[in-house]
Amino acid sequence: MNLPLNKEERARLRRDQIITAARICFRNHGFHGAGMAEIAQMSALSVGQIYRYFTNKDAIIEEIVRRIVETKVNHMQFKKGDVQETAAMLSHRLLAGDPQEREIDHALMLEVAAEATRNPTVARILREADDRLFGQAMDMLTGLRPDLNQEQLAVWVEFMAVMCEGTAFRRLNHQKANPSLLNRFYLSLFTTILPASEKK
Repeated sequence: MNLPLNKEERARLRRDQIITAARICFRNHGFHGAGMAEIAQMSALSVGQIYRYFTNKDAIIEEIVRRIVETKVNHMQFKKGDVQETAAMLSHRLLAGDPQEREIDHALMLEVAAEATRNPTVARILREADDRLFGQAMDMLTGLRPDLNQEQLAVWVEFMAVMCEGTAFRRLNHQKANPSLLNRFYLSLFTTILPASEKK
């Protein structure tokens, strides 16, 4: 016999229910096109129930971004043994984790980036998300490359961020470069970057 859920567990399930619905609505119609009424209908809740857990649409966006960042942190790998996998994923434009969920994550983050240009609250959310991802990557790379100082580490993290985010963005277009050739190029680049110490 299942025990009844306590108040905290019920609240968590309700929030999950709302976020799942909001992800679909935002993915299909964008932040401006999807209203609270549509999110309520998709989540099988009333608008009033949604406002019990999220003060407004920006709060829902913030929670979605927080969860996407959490997923990215969990999949983040900066290990020497992973350079082949990283090169293969970038060259073939693959996303870590469940492909369908990561595709939605990517589309939502593009929407967040666009909204950040006109909404100061969303701009703050995006900055905080980037700060967390950048800091996590710095911590991971510090263990891999203790010979580099903080400025040098920041250069490598910025480079990898541009590579990963640029590749994700280019998934929207037909791939023009040969993936096999691209894979060899990335692999050569990464094995050059990661093992060798940078001379000061």
